[in-house]
Amino acid sequence: MFRRSFLLTLVLTVGLGAVPFIARAADATVTLDVHHAGCVLCGPIVKRSLAHVRGVKSVTVSQPNAMADVTAIVVYDPAVTRVATLIRTVTDRGYPANVEAKATS
Repeated sequence: MFRRSFLLTLVLTVGLGAVPFIARAADATVTLDVHHAGCVLCGPIVKRSLAHVRGVKSVTVSQPNAMADVTAIVVYDPAVTRVATLIRTVTDRGYPANVEAKATS
């Protein structure tokens, strides 16, 4: 009886301990259009700002030329942060942002 109770407790403990790993949501990706970022230093500032947000896994920033706005592709954990937080982060740094509009054909 004791052994059976011990095994049941062990299975429940290990099983419940694994739930966070199993229930973990997949990472999400968002593309942000970042405005007023038309200098060569703006892209790195935007990237660094977004990379410091808790839950952000990676940031890729592109700027076609030194006078263009920045596009930021952000991979993040939606259980930790939200798109609104990402937008607010760069907007607070002086670079208004929005989710990239989908092209219509």
